[in-house]
Amino acid sequence: MRMLGKLEFVMDRKLLTAEGYQRLQDELNHLLRHERPEITKIVSWAASLGDRSENADYHYNKRKLREIDRRIRYLSKLFEVAQKVEYHPQQQGKVYFGAWVELENDEQEMVKFRIVGDEEIYGNKDYVSLQSPMAKACLGKSVDDEVQVYTPSGRKNWYIVGISY
Repeated sequence: MRMLGKLEFVMDRKLLTAEGYQRLQDELNHLLRHERPEITKIVSWAASLGDRSENADYHYNKRKLREIDRRIRYLSKLFEVAQKVEYHPQQQGKVYFGAWVELENDEQEMVKFRIVGDEEIYGNKDYVSLQSPMAKACLGKSVDDEVQVYTPSGRKNWYIVGISY
């Protein structure tokens, strides 16, 4: 949360596409309803065997339970500040959050990616964060617009050849 004036506060929001929001919600539900209860049973069983100091089942599953609990806490806190961004027909023809963007440069190199929130890029090689230089350069642009991206190797020019939602 950051202060804008004396009494005006704005929550820092985490933007998620509708698909990303649902995927993370499904993950949280799976962890709470299936994985955590299953691992808890195994830990209880392993603990009932007696000496825990050399009990590999106990130690491994206890560690796994801590990892699950950490992820549940993280996702629960995320949903407190998450904002699901749905597609709106007014977005058609311009690059906004959730868009699939296809670019081409002067050397006929093509790239295609989807602009998503920071929480959605993991495990998705075709997704880029809204905070990335490429996404920032594309926002608000239309097909045939030129996009300039500054990279460590210098400025790169790309042309938008396709936008879809």
